[in-house]
Amino acid sequence: MIDVCDDKAVSSDRSAGPRINLAHGGGGQLTDDLIATSVLPRLGNSVLAELLDSAILPGADRLALTIDGYVVQPIKFPGGDIGRLAVSGTVNDLAVCGAKPLGIALGLILTEGLERKVLEEILDSIAATAKEAAVRVVTGDTKVVGRGQGDGIYITTAGVGAAGPVRLHPDQVRPGDALIVSGPIADHGMAVMLAREMPQVQSVLVSDVAPLNGMIEKLLDKTQGVVFLRDPTRGGLAGVAADLARRTGWHVALEEKQIPIRPQTWHAADMLGVDPLDVANEGKIVAVVRPDAVAAVMDVLRHDEHGTEARVIGVVEDRPDGLCELRTKMGGSRILQKPYGEQLPRIC
Repeated sequence: MIDVCDDKAVSSDRSAGPRINLAHGGGGQLTDDLIATSVLPRLGNSVLAELLDSAILPGADRLALTIDGYVVQPIKFPGGDIGRLAVSGTVNDLAVCGAKPLGIALGLILTEGLERKVLEEILDSIAATAKEAAVRVVTGDTKVVGRGQGDGIYITTAGVGAAGPVRLHPDQVRPGDALIVSGPIADHGMAVMLAREMPQVQSVLVSDVAPLNGMIEKLLDKTQGVVFLRDPTRGGLAGVAADLARRTGWHVALEEKQIPIRPQTWHAADMLGVDPLDVANEGKIVAVVRPDAVAAVMDVLRHDEHGTEARVIGVVEDRPDGLCELRTKMGGSRILQKPYGEQLPRIC
């Protein structure tokens, strides 16, 4: 998937218009519009048009390729930092497309005046997370910009992986398939926002940022019937579910009472006035699974440290309307859409 970095915003105007603004980097409807109207008409091809988290390159080797930019602020937050985020996001984007990470390219943009100690702490975090993910940083680039021209450190990572035999794609989704989330949502986005907007608030909330390729590899090796995976980063769970409904043309129904959200995350979202369903995660996956594979998938997830709180949260229904419906705890329902723009800028 093409990611539009928030640091390139040049206007505070949140409407679609002639200038780029923060909302275009939110992974929501405005990002989709920017890609559809500006990017794809100029760069589009059959591989890029898939708009998955990684591209599966044509050829006998079936290599997967992904790239992402990280501009999170603050660069250190409860539960992680920009380095752990960069490695985790890269291997997760490969893994949800069924690929085993082979190597990472690392690009650093540093601002003049950044303390070398801070840089080395971020590099140590990158090394530790890469070791956890069983992948190496194999090449890279470093640039420095003048004071006032950057914001400490920005990171770009590209990852290469070996794609497996399983085709994980929205076109595999069928009515009756179940939706599973691997654990409580919105922890990452709310931890970052709380640290930035309310640093005086004491909270036990921490980011969920983690490399999930080991868990996903076990899931695909030990079970059959997983047809699609996505890590619900920018745009959150609502963005993934709404996009899935739109791309498949089927009705996706989510049960609000089954969606796991920690009390402290709810509290933070309430204080900041945001919907947890729209908030980014960096250590969760959404899996679409054939109904006869649900029990096996849940067993594998719950035996992994990153999936112990996995839940079945919804189903794909035989209604060809392309809508995503949230069935509420009170017995009502509402249509979920991808967030329009950027509720929470610079959380990844």
